[in-house]
Amino acid sequence: MTVKRAMLITPAHPEGAAEAVATASRVAMEAGVTLISTPDEHDKHIDAATHIERVADGERPDVCLVLGGDGSILYALRHFAGTGVPVFGINFGTVGFLATVERDQLQDGLRRAFSGDFEVMNMPALKVDLPFEHPVALNDVSFVRRPHGRVAELSYAIGDEEVGSVRCDGLVAATPAGSTGYNLANAGPILAWGVKGFVVSFIAPHTLAARALVVAPDDALMVRNAAGREPVEISLDGEAAGELQAGEEIIMRFEESVSCLAQLPGANFYHRIREKFGKLA
Repeated sequence: MTVKRAMLITPAHPEGAAEAVATASRVAMEAGVTLISTPDEHDKHIDAATHIERVADGERPDVCLVLGGDGSILYALRHFAGTGVPVFGINFGTVGFLATVERDQLQDGLRRAFSGDFEVMNMPALKVDLPFEHPVALNDVSFVRRPHGRVAELSYAIGDEEVGSVRCDGLVAATPAGSTGYNLANAGPILAWGVKGFVVSFIAPHTLAARALVVAPDDALMVRNAAGREPVEISLDGEAAGELQAGEEIIMRFEESVSCLAQLPGANFYHRIREKFGKLA
């Protein structure tokens, strides 16, 4: 693809990215690409942003360049959900599972991003019935009891059929991309990228019988907080999204091709699993 304008996104606390931002600005100029940023992003890098154009929040670039970890990449994927703008991540975080380039390959990664030398992977999401502009989760939707609160009692149903009801610390519904996150920490199964469906797992269930379940893509998931219990916190990709009150329920659905993730040609999911988490056995 032809890249003429690239939007920059960095973490909320970008102290370690200042040198990388200056490098990105220089490489963009050499490539004839205009590097842009929103006002909030521009203000974070005022010393390094000499050649970064300040634009309005609604600007749609050819590519979004993220210098950060998985949290920043997920923010960008949600921000550009439904627009077709690919998100090219260079890992300046801890794990960086969604990044396609590591920080020690910064300059080569920037050149490939600005030259359009990447493939685009369509990413599914979970769409949640919440009153937000983008009520989607590219990684996971989590329901977690409040700190120091009582143990939660959550149930979930697929369609009209209740599948599980457990006293627990919470519940996670994860996409294939998110199956290597919170779901993995719950000992839930890893879903390879490209699998159509999502996984539901309980957090610290108070039973020996609770098992993670992989749900078909056309089946809606309903999560209910039992009557008489305390509210549980709802998060979309780790960002607070409200509370599920006692006796209330919420519905979410799997949607294909919501956001676009840039990947270098030949990128392999199973190689990435091994590099980030070690061999499976």
